Amino acid sequence: MRCPQCGERDTRVVDSRDLDDSATIRRRRECNACTMRFTTYERIEAARLVVIKRDGTRQEFDRDRLVTGLRKALTRRPVPDGAAEAAADSIEAELRAAGVTEVPSSRVGALAMEALRGIDQIAYIRFASVYQSFEDLEDLKREVDTLYNEKGNGGGT
Repeated sequence: MRCPQCGERDTRVVDSRDLDDSATIRRRRECNACTMRFTTYERIEAARLVVIKRDGTRQEFDRDRLVTGLRKALTRRPVPDGAAEAAADSIEAELRAAGVTEVPSSRVGALAMEALRGIDQIAYIRFASVYQSFEDLEDLKREVDTLYNEKGNGGGT
């Protein structure tokens, strides 16, 4: 690790602590040349996750893009702050747990709809209407009826 002050490579670790449930390590270091102390953070780099789009192109998984889409669906809905981030974390964890490096965009969309369905049904309908490209009101009505029937049978929120 280079010293930020003098650029010397010879530094020593003075203190190490786990942060974020051991996902990050904070290290206090000291430069052996100029004695400046500084802090570094080490985080495990997850394997690359690539999303295969409908048109066949490949794009690296973008968690921020997923959060943005979920937030749009949850706009002005009575849900806790951080619901979109928590859902995105859950979706990303599920995708990574599958142990594959490439995943179809349809899988990401299905997981997003599943998460929204559990958070807020209106947000789910908003997302589904865009994601599934409902052709007419009949498609939308069918989806709302499905939710309504599930709720009536004790399956909804």
